[in-house]
Amino acid sequence: MIVREAKLLKGTKEQYQSIDDAIRTAQFIRNKAVRYWMDNQGVGKADLYKLCKDLAASFDFALKLNSAARQASTERAWQSISGFYKSCKKQKKNIGYPKFKKHSRSVEYKVSGWKLSDDCKIITFTDGFKIGSLSVFCNHQTREDLHRLKINRVRLVHKADGYYAQFCFDAERKEEGVYTGNVVGLDLGLKYFTKDQNDNAVIYPQFLRKSERRLKKAQKRLSKKFVKGKKPQSINYHRSRKRLGKVHLKIQRQRKDWAIKLARCVVHSNDVIVYEDLKITNMVKNHHLAKSISDVSWYQFTHWLDYYGKVLDKVVVAVSPNYTSQDCSSCGHRVRKLLSTRTHLCSNYGIEICRDTNAAINILKKGMKILGSKWQNSTSGQEESASQEEKHGEKIANAIDGKLDIASGFL
Repeated sequence: MIVREAKLLKGTKEQYQSIDDAIRTAQFIRNKAVRYWMDNQGVGKADLYKLCKDLAASFDFALKLNSAARQASTERAWQSISGFYKSCKKQKKNIGYPKFKKHSRSVEYKVSGWKLSDDCKIITFTDGFKIGSLSVFCNHQTREDLHRLKINRVRLVHKADGYYAQFCFDAERKEEGVYTGNVVGLDLGLKYFTKDQNDNAVIYPQFLRKSERRLKKAQKRLSKKFVKGKKPQSINYHRSRKRLGKVHLKIQRQRKDWAIKLARCVVHSNDVIVYEDLKITNMVKNHHLAKSISDVSWYQFTHWLDYYGKVLDKVVVAVSPNYTSQDCSSCGHRVRKLLSTRTHLCSNYGIEICRDTNAAINILKKGMKILGSKWQNSTSGQEESASQEEKHGEKIANAIDGKLDIASGFL
């Protein structure tokens, strides 16, 4: 599925208020579905669909929302419920029990309830909230996709700087990748965002640290305008709240843009990418490093690595980070060291290198062992699950055939 985003322009105050009413109604239906599941044992997805009809018959504002949008809201509820069931089956420690939404920011329409003009510049919503027509502002790529691809769903999203329409297309993004024969192991860190086995480092720009002054100033202005016990708050309070939201939104977009560009560059330049699968939820419990860990956003970077690996038909492998910094990359001797120790000095082999470089080599070793076992299985005559996986393995094997000796040196 491909998702494209476009900003909605030239809307009146009444239209934006109608969008907010539709979002609150979708949140109401989603929370009602979760409550119905909690109160009744053995509730399935079909029972939640039946609940939509009952809610539309009981509440007039729920009837205004398009029937397909009501179903999409119950699907969101069922998604959280099914995720809870999967976590229970896998016996995870942190099981995400379904929770009620307090501040929803989107409503999703399926194939009905909206209509796009022929030139794809105006979108009209036709449900009971009477949102009406809104101008669509998007880039050239989104405009092309709107003309040539089939739209499955449309989401209305309320952000700090306005309202957006997200178009979901039933298509898979594929690009022709250039195979260079390079392999890389990435160690993720704070001093260096990434460092590979060749000692090439990338430093994170620290977007949150650079914007802390603006955040504190906006937060201070907001707190001055807050009056305890007053409902509703003043207009100036909500203006300051929106200004603070725009600062946070800019930081979020800076992180995402930087992660996308770096991930695409890494995948485009290498055929095999191996990175460490960090347990970030456990790492942020360290209160001395929680802000820095949240700022670098490792999860977002690794997510886009996996995405562009599928798009460009490259191999991206996540390995366990256990003892990658402690074990010597030359002899395997385990050298205990503190987090503040940035140099790896092996007493057994006598090697002295950067701690992150040593970890990157160990990460690459683990990844190459995993891929070596897969290649062996595919070449021994065993049947693959899909012909596409066979072609993919052949491309990678041929691409790194000339440089496999370099990787075997680390093994």
